[in-house]
Amino acid sequence: METKRTLGRSGIDVSPLGFGCWAIGGEWSDPDGRPLGWGKVDDEESVRAIRRALDLGVTFFDTADAYGTGHSERVLGRALGKRRADVVVATKWGNVFDERTRTAQGQDASVAHVRAALTASLARLGTDHVDLYQLHLSDAHPEQAARLRDACEELVGEGLIRAYAWSTDDPARAAVFAEGTHCTAVQHALNVFQDAPGMLALCEEADLASVNRSPLAMGLLAGRRRDRLEAGDIRSRPPAWLPGFGEGTGADPGWLARVDAVRSVLTSGGRTLAQGALGWIWARSPRTIPIPGFRSVAQAEQNARAIAKGPLTAAQLAEIDRLLQR
Repeated sequence: METKRTLGRSGIDVSPLGFGCWAIGGEWSDPDGRPLGWGKVDDEESVRAIRRALDLGVTFFDTADAYGTGHSERVLGRALGKRRADVVVATKWGNVFDERTRTAQGQDASVAHVRAALTASLARLGTDHVDLYQLHLSDAHPEQAARLRDACEELVGEGLIRAYAWSTDDPARAAVFAEGTHCTAVQHALNVFQDAPGMLALCEEADLASVNRSPLAMGLLAGRRRDRLEAGDIRSRPPAWLPGFGEGTGADPGWLARVDAVRSVLTSGGRTLAQGALGWIWARSPRTIPIPGFRSVAQAEQNARAIAKGPLTAAQLAEIDRLLQR
């Protein structure tokens, strides 16, 4: 497989696999106490995992200011250290939070908040610029998004960001950002069970990178089958937008059955289940850049080594479609 992919029309080269840094933010919650993180983390293990990923050729790291209410950005910045120039850093803005109480406090779609949020992210990351700055409000109104897009163009002109994107699953919304000269990507859900042909078509038409969150279906395609999840894990009390898990019941049996249905195809060629799931995404489009999460060196190594396994074949994609009856 190729050792790099281009981040859309920016010309910025990245590894074909990125690392998503939501989980390493640790525990945080909404105002009602519902978890928004993935449970407890060991910051030193997170740092070791990031540095191991760097050693294995991963050059793209995706975080957000809200993850762990700033903690993910701080850990990523510390881990990168003097190697910051070797990587492409993506973060997001739009959510408001309280670092002291580690709680989400709502949203701010104002133009004024863009600069304030970026200034805070730069400080936490310990850098003077962000390579890819992403709107984190998936359902923002298109007219407001157009103003935010124009604000991002100003930030590009000032050298504070290199490019920008919208994290949304709506191709019509993504197209609004795509009208901007320095919009270069869209971040959206994509995995074996959640295809996104409309978004991939937009990426091809508008010359955007497809940055793929939830590539392992929140762990289901990594082989995790626990019935009970720790209290601080978002999957223990899943919000409506998170499929595959039930309130206090762990993984949904129907989703687990679908994992079992495609397991033999995904694990062909000596792949782990997770590596096969990433191979499916690479096979869907040459523009895809999956960003699986991680909390340990072992997870980092397994995900990074998927690059050498490469994409699935067209025949394997067709077989998966047949097995899932779609």
